[in-house]
Amino acid sequence: MTADQAWQLPPAAHRLLIAAPSLAAPEFFRTVVFLIEHDDTGTVGVIINRPSHTPVGHILPDWQDVMSDPAMVFNGGPVQRDGALGLGRLSSTADAGNGLRAVTGGLALVDLDGDVEQVSRGAQSLRVFAGHSGWGVGQLEDEIESGGWFVVAGGLDDVFSASPGTLWRSVLRRQPAPLSLLSTYPVDVGLN
Repeated sequence: MTADQAWQLPPAAHRLLIAAPSLAAPEFFRTVVFLIEHDDTGTVGVIINRPSHTPVGHILPDWQDVMSDPAMVFNGGPVQRDGALGLGRLSSTADAGNGLRAVTGGLALVDLDGDVEQVSRGAQSLRVFAGHSGWGVGQLEDEIESGGWFVVAGGLDDVFSASPGTLWRSVLRRQPAPLSLLSTYPVDVGLN
């Protein structure tokens, strides 16, 4: 990290990865990834700004009414897209259990085979992701070093945002300059 990149944080659980404008891979173009785990075995996160057009109720009918808006299945990433991952914001630390497995910082993994009423009593917010994003040991650090990702502070308000489609720009906007300036970066620079 150079002195002019002092804002760049190391990857860790509860931080956000913001795709750099130069990251053109379609599965990650202009994405914001919330890191659930980052340790000596690798990194797991979910894309939090890609709601699909599929209501949660089309896949998990009992869960539709307890989901946070927008109550759509989110594209969590390219790994295991045929699997569903549920995340919840715990109402309090005492609410872990009953279908909620606390991870850290008020975040819980949701047992989507569990009792919907019990889970919804213990969680303020709920979201379902199809697939997740994952990196092997050292892989994410290499992608960050090559300029593909920016690592910034994040939180559960980002994960459960009611306006996920605007997260890429809004998360960039709240960063210090010069990173905040990227929020106005055009989708296609050739059209400027």
